[in-house]
Amino acid sequence: MLSSLPARLSRASLANGLIVSVQAPEGSPLRDPAVIAAMAAASLANGAVAVRLESPEHIGAVRRRCPSALIIGLWKRSFADSVVYITPGWQEIQAVWAAGADVVAIDATERHRPEGQRLEELVARAASELGAPLMADIDSLANGLRAAELGFAWVGTTLFGYTEATACFKPPAWDLLGPLRAQLPGDTLLICEGGIATGEQASQALGAGADAVVVGTAITGVDLQVAAYARIMAAAAAG
Repeated sequence: MLSSLPARLSRASLANGLIVSVQAPEGSPLRDPAVIAAMAAASLANGAVAVRLESPEHIGAVRRRCPSALIIGLWKRSFADSVVYITPGWQEIQAVWAAGADVVAIDATERHRPEGQRLEELVARAASELGAPLMADIDSLANGLRAAELGFAWVGTTLFGYTEATACFKPPAWDLLGPLRAQLPGDTLLICEGGIATGEQASQALGAGADAVVVGTAITGVDLQVAAYARIMAAAAAG
């Protein structure tokens, strides 16, 4: 575990907090650094304790507009030899950190990584060469506990329901939060991410053991939200 984790990344500073994932899909008009920065600023101004951002470009834009923001950064990249795409390798970790992230989120499942890069080696390099705190995006209890052993400061349920091993489950990861909280080290932050669509669900996640909750689509996912409304209304009109 990182021995000098900044105070603002501690459990006390994030307790019961809302983290807003400010992202937009490829091809969306919202996928513009200025728009992402504006949505991040609005989220922070209205009570979010942090934002989760994708790509060095967007991280940099938010850092410039919101200098004091707590930013969890990642970079989604696809490779032919691996299904891992959330900050999959060393190049991506370096870029996210250099762009201004306070915490770097990476896929911490046991799956094969691009070019055979090993998770334990990436964690060690992030600590020794960058001093970068890491968030583990995990899908299971075993992977969450392994991430803590490797030195991740934060563990999030981000990939529950999105990996081959958990594809039969639907987030939120209600049944995962309790066991993780009971077995993770006391100084490891537990983040509930994935499938949270209401304030009531966010509160439920906190009650189940999460230190903070990430909400994305339900707040900033304009593309998906509008498409869902339009689809439901069209189906109803068709009878």
